[in-house]
Amino acid sequence: MSDVNDDLMVFADETGTDDGSAPLPWQILIIDDDPDVHATTKLALKGLSVDGCELSFFDAYSAEEGLKLLQQNSEFSVALVDVVMERDDSGLRLVQTIRDRLHNHRIRLILRTGQPGYAPESETIQWYDINDYRTKSELTRVRLFTSIAIAIRSYSQLKQLEANRNGLEQVVEATSTISQASDLKRLSAEILTQMRALLNADTPCIMCAALEPQQDEPFILTAEGRFSEYEGRPLNAVDEPMVRQRLVSVLHEQRHRLDDGICIYLPGPNQQALAAWVDSNKRLTDSDQRLLEVFASNVAIAFENLRLYEAMEQLAYQDSLVQLPNRNGFIAAIERQIASTTPSSFAVALVDLDNFSYMNSVLDDAFGDAILHAVAQRLRLQLGSEVVVARVGGDVFGVMGDPEALTPEQISRLFSAPLSLHQNEPLRIAATSGLRVVPDSEKAPSAAAIIKDAGVALKQAKHFYRGQTVRFATELADAARDRMQLLSRLRTAFTKDRLQLHYQPFIRLTDEATVGAESLLRWKTEDGNYIPPDQFIPLAEQSGMMVALGDWVINTALRWRAGLVGHVGDAFRVAVNVSLMQMREDDFAEKLVQALYTHQLKGHQVEIELTESVAVDDVTRVKEKLDYLRRYNIGIAMDDFGTGYSSLNILSRLPIDRLKIDRSFVSGHAADGLRLNMAHTMMELAENFQMQTIAEGIETPEQRDALRQKGCLEGQGYLFSKPLGQQQFYDWLLQSKPDT
Repeated sequence: MSDVNDDLMVFADETGTDDGSAPLPWQILIIDDDPDVHATTKLALKGLSVDGCELSFFDAYSAEEGLKLLQQNSEFSVALVDVVMERDDSGLRLVQTIRDRLHNHRIRLILRTGQPGYAPESETIQWYDINDYRTKSELTRVRLFTSIAIAIRSYSQLKQLEANRNGLEQVVEATSTISQASDLKRLSAEILTQMRALLNADTPCIMCAALEPQQDEPFILTAEGRFSEYEGRPLNAVDEPMVRQRLVSVLHEQRHRLDDGICIYLPGPNQQALAAWVDSNKRLTDSDQRLLEVFASNVAIAFENLRLYEAMEQLAYQDSLVQLPNRNGFIAAIERQIASTTPSSFAVALVDLDNFSYMNSVLDDAFGDAILHAVAQRLRLQLGSEVVVARVGGDVFGVMGDPEALTPEQISRLFSAPLSLHQNEPLRIAATSGLRVVPDSEKAPSAAAIIKDAGVALKQAKHFYRGQTVRFATELADAARDRMQLLSRLRTAFTKDRLQLHYQPFIRLTDEATVGAESLLRWKTEDGNYIPPDQFIPLAEQSGMMVALGDWVINTALRWRAGLVGHVGDAFRVAVNVSLMQMREDDFAEKLVQALYTHQLKGHQVEIELTESVAVDDVTRVKEKLDYLRRYNIGIAMDDFGTGYSSLNILSRLPIDRLKIDRSFVSGHAADGLRLNMAHTMMELAENFQMQTIAEGIETPEQRDALRQKGCLEGQGYLFSKPLGQQQFYDWLLQSKPDT
């Protein structure tokens, strides 16, 4: 190879440009060991062009030199290859190397030979991947240009197909990356990154605008380069009119604009849309535009999927009524706090609105919703953005923040002023709260455990400190765990018939005849010990067991009374205690009457005992049920009278037969002085209301005599008998004076 051609063996730029300038020439590689052939070829093709692009020539004087150039530059359009060079088949070997080793199937190959006998034309074309095979003598200027033009056009088509395939692969990969974005901010950033890569644009001046149907104007979602200062601001804040107008027009016209920069339209669900603008003057080919259309379509699907995912996540993690996180969202917020790289102490409180269910039922759901909205707004405004506020239950709100911002005093102040409802109607409500503080010195438990601890404190507050805040302490958790274990044992005892009734006789004080008995529920464990009723009865009421348990007590007591026929007189009555939960049941009275018929008893042989709290729960409904029972002559007694808050009005409204004077006015030294006088006052009150009286807790003859002298008709207590089991009561009856 002569030195005069060294300057021709250089790299050439890629055909076509990105900046709109003149197109680059087609690169033609001449591989021939005869310098005259090089000169003749270039002279023959001098000044010619194909599809508006000139021809640029590169020289190699051996197959080895040609291979080196091809390894260095993959943008040659056509190679004119001599068959016979260093060897008789050098050209044929080079063709095989180009296709098989370099894997270059795009370059078009034209074989030329001065010695046709070494490679017959038909066999060569059949066995080798070439475009044309000519003898040097027959390649006139016209035929040479024709072969070159056909080869170049073939090369251009292959290159375009390859570009399309690569572009589609890039779009697929970009779509996969974009689809992994978990929020709108990340999605928009990925769109810009992938769009810049697809357009091969190195300018950072990229901006993305989003349009929400609830907003009057689009806003800048993500911006780079000189536009970064506008991120998060309305689109009309952008002070470059051309850019602003492009984005506005694309959003409103709902189509791409590819002039003065590249701006694409990305539709989403429910009239939402994105517009992405790239500061690029690249001249887009038809193929580029088609790829951009495919990219935009795929991104639009990813955008729609993201918004649907966000909508589902909102349903899963947000309360739709008050637009606060729900229980799931609150747990997630606590978990983020626990996982924080800079852990610090924090507090979690559960705030329960007192008497909300009552207000909701007495008024209506709309009024209840207005209360919840007002409370949510109060919590958000007064606690500030640093505190997480959530609605974790019907009328229970969860708050999490700095312990100094969530003290019992701070929580109490939240409800010190009346709420302002939708019609500016003031309403004062109280709230009871449970507070769990997690100091930074403590290894934080799970979010569920923290909420559980706050719930334990809340239950403690609701039982003993309504309207206040109780801090969680380990002792509370231990007590709650003990109650749960006891409740589990109670359920087991109930299902396995380990509960039983004992009976304490009623004694007529004038002659000490036995006139009836009170049935008392007892729980005897497998080890022979008794669990006091004041421990398990409240658990049964709180857990929803009381109705089923009460039904069992009624049927067991009435069955026992039916078994006394022949041993006691017809007037002998059995008394059954009725809880608030039982009385609230709509069919309580009907079930009791049905049990009366089932056990073939008369109404006067059964008496129910109500506490004052049951009587005043809903006087109108209680009266309806008691009136129904009175029609069947079932007796009604008010238990523990004098310890509650009943009024003369309630006594006058309810059909009560008997007042039961509480033991606190009878037992021990209570019968002395003032307390005994109070018991006497109750007897007089009962007489005025035409009610009978019975005193419980009589322990001594002196107490019995004092009560009898004051006019008390009946009594019960350890002076006469303790509560007895069924067989024990039979035995006791044989030794006593039953009323006959």
